[in-house]
Amino acid sequence: MASEAMGIAAFPPGLVLALGALLLPLVGDGARRALVLALPVLALFLVWQVPDGPTLALPFLEYRLVPVEGSTLGRLFATVFAIMAFAGGLFALNQARTVELTAAFVYAGGAIGVTFAGDLITLFVFWELMALASTLVLWSAGTRASYRAGMRYVLVHLLGGVLLMIGIIAQIAATGSTAFTAMSLDGGVGTWLILAGFLINAGAPPLSAWLPDAYPEASPSGTVFLSAFTTKTAVYVLLRSFAGEEILIYVGLYMAFYGIIYALLENDMRRILAYSIVNQVGFMVAGAGIGTAMAINGAAAHAFAHIIYKALLLMSAGSVLYMTGKRKCTDLGGLYKSMPITAVCGIIGALSISAFPLTSGFVSKSMISQAAADEHLAFAWFVLTAASAGVFLHAGIKFPWFVFFQKDSGLRPPDPPLNMRLAMYLFSALCIGIGLFPGPLYALLPHAVDYEPYTGPHLVAQLQLLLFSGLAFFVALPFLKRTLTITLDFDWFYRRFGVALGREFEIRGGATRARLAAVAQRRVESFVSRLYRHHGPQGVLARTWPTGSTVLWVAVLLAGCLLLYYW
Repeated sequence: MASEAMGIAAFPPGLVLALGALLLPLVGDGARRALVLALPVLALFLVWQVPDGPTLALPFLEYRLVPVEGSTLGRLFATVFAIMAFAGGLFALNQARTVELTAAFVYAGGAIGVTFAGDLITLFVFWELMALASTLVLWSAGTRASYRAGMRYVLVHLLGGVLLMIGIIAQIAATGSTAFTAMSLDGGVGTWLILAGFLINAGAPPLSAWLPDAYPEASPSGTVFLSAFTTKTAVYVLLRSFAGEEILIYVGLYMAFYGIIYALLENDMRRILAYSIVNQVGFMVAGAGIGTAMAINGAAAHAFAHIIYKALLLMSAGSVLYMTGKRKCTDLGGLYKSMPITAVCGIIGALSISAFPLTSGFVSKSMISQAAADEHLAFAWFVLTAASAGVFLHAGIKFPWFVFFQKDSGLRPPDPPLNMRLAMYLFSALCIGIGLFPGPLYALLPHAVDYEPYTGPHLVAQLQLLLFSGLAFFVALPFLKRTLTITLDFDWFYRRFGVALGREFEIRGGATRARLAAVAQRRVESFVSRLYRHHGPQGVLARTWPTGSTVLWVAVLLAGCLLLYYW
């Protein structure tokens, strides 16, 4: 029995999704629907069969690979990834293309593979598998915009993958080990490159713009899948390998405000929520930088809660897009009249992301602020508190107000099909359930929890913050009304400036190449001319020499050879 359990524990849970996904195009519609719902459940079962420590080790050249290594932190992330794969599959059941579902499940399997990777080589393999599969999810939308965004997306992630690969090679060369353990930035250039590769996937500056550039161009279900895995696996590896690195505090604080500012400027509802992902991941990265047990617990709990409420928000937005074909706030409004279920679910997600009491965000996000206060990081605490108010402005109020209320757009679409509503019901229940009963979530955290979210001071402070933010929103509403504008982000440098620079380089490079070719042609012609003068019919080396002169020169050469030999 023990050997059987060990055999189950040694099987990589992520491979269930990644390999099972390859069956989806080969079966009929009924079997495909069953597989879409069964594969994540089976993966979740296998996640909880993996004990702490290595359960599968393989030799590779002179190194030791550990494809499956259990840990409390990894199990937490793998659990929510499997739940996300189930809900995402349910939401996409009747409207996603088979290629999208296949790519999405491979993507989810890669994310679960990262959480159980015990060595850097296995980590890199699953990391790149995620990059390729997520690109296919994006391209599955089948539009020109999604194709172009996918090209930019994959280029950024290939850059991150190259940095990560070089860093891993340098780290292995420096330590002689492939083990994926805690690292220090004092360890040399390898650890800095590994950190850079991780931060690119987290959406850290200066390449944060890949996320709002790409995610909104996916299909309604594709955006839901994309929101969950790439940035959260980056948070996981940062918590596991670079917890306590001070630089991450400032990176996270920058991300938190960067996401707020651009989300407030946006008119596209899915770009608002995409920028909100960067904002929320900033809280987690700052928690990783603080690095205490409370901060790591807070970042892990917030990642768990964020995957659920962010997916719920994007399901709500995706349902609106699916039923109306519109995504601009200026084209929407008044949809609560005909889409009440979608509106209620969207509001629950908005309250959760705003850390409203009795929702999941309230019991998770505040742990990071508490960790900053415990470490007397006053600046970080003030910035995180201000960012919490900003979250309520752009995601807590702006998204539901402009999409479901505000003006009456005249659109009267019904709520989406049953499978999409069921997925929103599930995540709405989890948002409220975790907020009411945080104990089961706290039990999954990597460190023992001594934190009570529902204290009088915390409740009063959070309600004051939310009420002030709500008042500020409606006071400033005339300035926040959206217009048909385009926001310029750092992606402009590789979408516009980079293209223009490439064209200029091509023009100038072509002229330089022509000049070099002309110079080379002249030199070749000159060389051929000189060669002809010496070896042509009238050249000195082509003349007939008398036999006596030839013998004399042969004798001179032989004499020279003899002298050199004796010398």
